[in-house]
Amino acid sequence: MPQSEPGATSKQKIYKELRRSIIVGHRSPGERLNVEELAARYGTSVTPVRDALQMLSQEGLVTIKPRSGYFCTRITLKQLRDLLEMREILEVAAVERAAARITDEQLEQLEHVHSGYTGDDDESYDRYTDENRRFHCLIAEASGNHELADAMGHLHDRLARFMVMRHAGETMEAIHGRVVGALRAHDVPAARQALLDEIGETRDAILDRVIRAEGAFWHLGAQEEPSQK
Repeated sequence: MPQSEPGATSKQKIYKELRRSIIVGHRSPGERLNVEELAARYGTSVTPVRDALQMLSQEGLVTIKPRSGYFCTRITLKQLRDLLEMREILEVAAVERAAARITDEQLEQLEHVHSGYTGDDDESYDRYTDENRRFHCLIAEASGNHELADAMGHLHDRLARFMVMRHAGETMEAIHGRVVGALRAHDVPAARQALLDEIGETRDAILDRVIRAEGAFWHLGAQEEPSQK
């Protein structure tokens, strides 16, 4: 079996560790990510660091500002509300279509997404967030609309820092079990309601945490972030 190139291995390691640190809140919105300091920390050249930061920018977690550098993406309260509203629109569209079309093989995949509850540490919540993303993207794929599935994945990437606030690691499998049960019965109204219940609880938990508990950390304001294009 061919081994990965050292640069590729470094890039993946840096990407994974930086992503986790941003998602679990170890890095503040707007915080500058110094390429040279990161290269020194990981014992690499600046190239894999820049590659990793570019990958994170594609997920909306890092903002690249010309002639200024790399920063953890800030978000306004309006942007967050819009993303959560978009999530509901996409998720409902996906689950309604999936309920009519999902196959036994796809149901089997959904039932084996979760590896079980392992605790409240950062590594576990990083995994729970990834499993939640995979679960909802599989539903979108089961809808038969590949563009919808791609949009769902990108949206969950942008919301990852907030989804982890739900702290649903212990209950996520049971919550998703209701959705799977409705999908297995091809019950569109039940699948829609189970998903809306999950989305509503998650939205309320995120907004409560961001606005009440961590408003200063997020520096919520009215100004939009510059385009990352």
